[in-house]
Amino acid sequence: MNYLHEIKIGNVNIKNNVFLAPMAGISDMPFRVLCKEKGAGLVYTEMISSKGMFYNDTKTKKIMAIDEKERPVAVQIFGSNPEIMGEIAREVSKEADIIDINMGCPAPKVIKNGEGSKLLLDLDLIDKITKAVVENSTVPVTIKIRLGWDREHLVAEEVAKIAEKNGVSAITVHGRTRSEFFSGEVDYEAIKRVKETVSIPVIGNGNIVDGKSAKEMFDKTGCDAIMIGRASNGNIWIFDEVIKYLEDETIVPKPTKDEITSTILRHLDMLKSAKGERTALLEMRKQIAWYIKGFPNSSKIRNEVNKIEDFEELINKIKDL
Repeated sequence: MNYLHEIKIGNVNIKNNVFLAPMAGISDMPFRVLCKEKGAGLVYTEMISSKGMFYNDTKTKKIMAIDEKERPVAVQIFGSNPEIMGEIAREVSKEADIIDINMGCPAPKVIKNGEGSKLLLDLDLIDKITKAVVENSTVPVTIKIRLGWDREHLVAEEVAKIAEKNGVSAITVHGRTRSEFFSGEVDYEAIKRVKETVSIPVIGNGNIVDGKSAKEMFDKTGCDAIMIGRASNGNIWIFDEVIKYLEDETIVPKPTKDEITSTILRHLDMLKSAKGERTALLEMRKQIAWYIKGFPNSSKIRNEVNKIEDFEELINKIKDL
């Protein structure tokens, strides 16, 4: 089986079928560029509120900052109002290569507004939203879903049919329900059923942590592409690792301490350029915690890093890791 290959979503050619997932507060522009350099075929922005964009929220617009080096890039939007979603799609498609609609986020603050995975309880609304976004976008539209709200409401196949009917170009399926959040096993069979239901590309998502689990997703679902999320946190090298394994089962050595340290410094510098010194210092704290996982005394280092308030002091601390 040829696991690794070029893939086309709508009219967008993508050099490989290993993608970076959209992750709120994580997959910002510096992180996406780093993952693209390590081989990610397609990268997704953090999810962007359609209402925030509609009402010209400055913070929301900043999330959409794109570097030419990361193209092709998918911009993910979320919301529950078809008219607003359509209006925003028209705007976003001026910058994005692909627009992705979030229908899978399990976060309570998103759910309470009837957005994210709450949409999986209203197929009629999904029909209206996908129609509105596709009609107003000038670029291909994709959706990202979970299997359903819970095990009593498994709707992935129905949603996939609605999406395809309305002109959606690909669908990402996270192999869990909303009620399962990120725990428990991924339901490969359910993703496989979605793949067998539609003719558009299906992207498998959930528990892909290395080359072996990436191969397992392809083998058990027959999906066209895979999407890596939390396993990339502090581990941008996972894309190279997965790609090499899918090519010929090569096991790539783990990055050295020096490689990790120099990447942290570069990531910090990119964040500073994108968001300013203060924001970079604060946001880098969680990133450093992920990068140094497995280091001796990592919890002690993490505690020390979290107390640092001076940018130069943080740089020196990283150099001394």
